[in-house]
Amino acid sequence: MDQPADFRLERGEDGTTVFLSGDWTALGLGRTGSRLSASLRGLGPVLADVSGLGRFDSVAAFVLLSAAPGLILRGERGDVRALVDLVAKTRPAQTVASRGLVNPVYGLLVRAGMGVEKVGSDLFQTLAFLGRLIVTLGAVAVRPSRLRLAPTVALMERAGLDALPIVAVTTFFIGATVAFLGASLLSQFGASVFTVELIGVAMLREFGVIITAVILAGRSASSFAAELGAMKMNQEVDAMQVMGVDPFEALVLPRFIAMLTMTPLLTFVAIIAGLAGGMMVSWAVLDLSPTFFLRRLLDNVGVVNLYLGLAKAPVMAVVIAAIGCRQGLEVGGDVEQLGRRVTTAVVQAIFSIIVIDAVFAMVFRELDI
Repeated sequence: MDQPADFRLERGEDGTTVFLSGDWTALGLGRTGSRLSASLRGLGPVLADVSGLGRFDSVAAFVLLSAAPGLILRGERGDVRALVDLVAKTRPAQTVASRGLVNPVYGLLVRAGMGVEKVGSDLFQTLAFLGRLIVTLGAVAVRPSRLRLAPTVALMERAGLDALPIVAVTTFFIGATVAFLGASLLSQFGASVFTVELIGVAMLREFGVIITAVILAGRSASSFAAELGAMKMNQEVDAMQVMGVDPFEALVLPRFIAMLTMTPLLTFVAIIAGLAGGMMVSWAVLDLSPTFFLRRLLDNVGVVNLYLGLAKAPVMAVVIAAIGCRQGLEVGGDVEQLGRRVTTAVVQAIFSIIVIDAVFAMVFRELDI
């Protein structure tokens, strides 16, 4: 029959000793844990005599450590000592959280440190993922017959051609918006004709590739993470490994090649659509004919800016595909983690796109191009 958990205190020169008796289990504790915490509050070192204990479980160990963090055990109960030591190892995160509640500044610093550590860990894992992807790509380049052509072409259609309407429409209105801003601002200085250069540089160098990459990050990176995450949850990836199929070769590489092929094409379409939107607004608002617009665009902007914009597209494609696939393969066994990984894939992809574009801008500035 279960004996209810109980204790008694004795104060001596060496400190306070608490004698534990009965069954200290989740079912037998009752309110004994709260009474023990109240009795030991504000006391110094505490000795716990466990020789009179009955049964003991991890809940009781947690209660003891919560009531007296500096607890010292006494008595020939190796099982109790081992269980308390095991539970004590799991308490640092809880201790940090509780200190954060008491001291908000400390909690903020801890959260900031954990965030920096997570960013570094994610960066390292992404680089490791890219390294393994490059190795797989090299193996397929040596033996092209290992490339799964059918799923690669299907992914090109799904990740590329299907995104064509939304990319074209979005960049068309972006170009029109830039033209409206240029017309309203530059006309104040009598330089409205320079709206053509503003539209050309903005769409060729920046907005064409940025808008395309952001759309693909929200559309394709999330899709890749969700598809691979669902396969990971259903243990399809594990089944492929058991059958001797490399998941990188069968799942990641086709998505990587599809993004690498279609992103520059979508970027080119986005640039053309953005220029078309800017040209129509210039014609309607500034009365600049399409012929004049195109001639001034060729003379003063040139094709160099087009090449610079298209040069960013493969880098954006690699980052989007790598982040989406890596987050998908990191999914565990529950739906909550799948949703979290999909969200992380989109956020990381968009953040990486902005950072990469800033790096390109600094490099182009140093090269004076």
